[in-house]
Amino acid sequence: MAMTAISVALRGATTTLRRTSPLQAPILTTAARSFSTRPHNIVIDRFISSPPPPQAYVPSPSASPSQSPLRHPNNVNDRNANYYDEDSRSMAGITASVRHDWTKTQIAEIFTLPFHELMYRASTVHRMYWDPAEVQQCTLLSIKTGGCTEDCSYCSQSTRHKTFVKPTPTMKVQKVLEAARRAKEAGSTRFCMGAAWRELGKKKNAFNHILDMVKGVNGMGMEVCCTLGMLNAEQARQLKEAGLTSYNHNLDTSPEHYPNVITTRTYEDRLETIANVREAGISVCCGGILGLGEKETDRVGLLHVLATLPEHPESVPINALVAVKGTPLGDAAADDENERDNIGNVDAFDMARMIATARIIMPRTMVRLSAGRLSFSDSEQYLMFQAGANSIFNGDKLLTTDNPAFEKDTALFQRFGFVGKPAHAGPRVAPSEVMGEVEITKVNGMEQLYA
Repeated sequence: MAMTAISVALRGATTTLRRTSPLQAPILTTAARSFSTRPHNIVIDRFISSPPPPQAYVPSPSASPSQSPLRHPNNVNDRNANYYDEDSRSMAGITASVRHDWTKTQIAEIFTLPFHELMYRASTVHRMYWDPAEVQQCTLLSIKTGGCTEDCSYCSQSTRHKTFVKPTPTMKVQKVLEAARRAKEAGSTRFCMGAAWRELGKKKNAFNHILDMVKGVNGMGMEVCCTLGMLNAEQARQLKEAGLTSYNHNLDTSPEHYPNVITTRTYEDRLETIANVREAGISVCCGGILGLGEKETDRVGLLHVLATLPEHPESVPINALVAVKGTPLGDAAADDENERDNIGNVDAFDMARMIATARIIMPRTMVRLSAGRLSFSDSEQYLMFQAGANSIFNGDKLLTTDNPAFEKDTALFQRFGFVGKPAHAGPRVAPSEVMGEVEITKVNGMEQLYA
């Protein structure tokens, strides 16, 4: 029965070979018929091509293709749907694919590559899937500072730690919208709002104000992100209806190391919020922090959790601990005896290695260079962009810690030749893809086999 099904499937297979212009259809498509006898799967017509995506962004009538680059759809689900039949990409001897079955061993093998080899692979993967010149700029505003009841050992906003942060009430809607306007004028296209509490819970009045903030920022033409602690499914649905683009909820570290950092919220609590956000149709922003006293195996463990989620996060922020006096980790970082424990001891190579591994195992995910950026020089930041980072937080504050000012980032972009990603526009199609430099292996047909 199995061989009969295979024969029928192969008789229906077709192959094509054609050449056309790079902006219209495949530059070069070659085909090879193959199949697999693995249980329940028959793969037919695996072929290699270099086309732009079938629903790539079409420039406005007044703009020529040379003026307006091809863009993917803005919605991450629409982007992924364009590549449902894609198996892998290859360029310059490197092959990559979007997959969710990574093992820790496989990720560890990538993470521990010699640095020069890791950087080459990550940079090549980045150019296969993205335009390396386009970097998203996000601004984060703390709309409710301090007074959080959680015991996150790195956080200056916890009531359990004696830090410089003084609790403040939730900001007024108009004040938040004024801050968003300033951010937009400075070049930011995504505005993120953070509130220091464990969860929204029954904060109905505050939640209604946040919904108004989301609607207002969205109405300015900016993308909107929130980080408000734990969410239930109904709250996620209401945020989606208000126009929320993305929700940030970090996992911080590996499941194994997590209890050493936080005890008031479980890892499963965080994963449940991520699931609620994803099911509401909101893009997931989820990453972690380096310098929490973790081992390399914990960094690999965090990446393993992210890369094996049902859908990869739209964006993965990679943070370096900003040690704050009065927090357990901040005080430990100030103690020379704890230097060997990897608390706050994060250098540019640590960041680049984490970013590069994330880029390789989650090639369609935006990797965000986040907290701790102020401690790195321009050349060190360039190393991280070369590793595959294509998003940053800008503005002078990240919740309660310093961040490079808008003007400095503008100069940085000019120096590196970067351009900002527009709001509500999908990312540029990779120039290497448009020019036919990437070999894209696709699965043309698939049948289910039942014995």
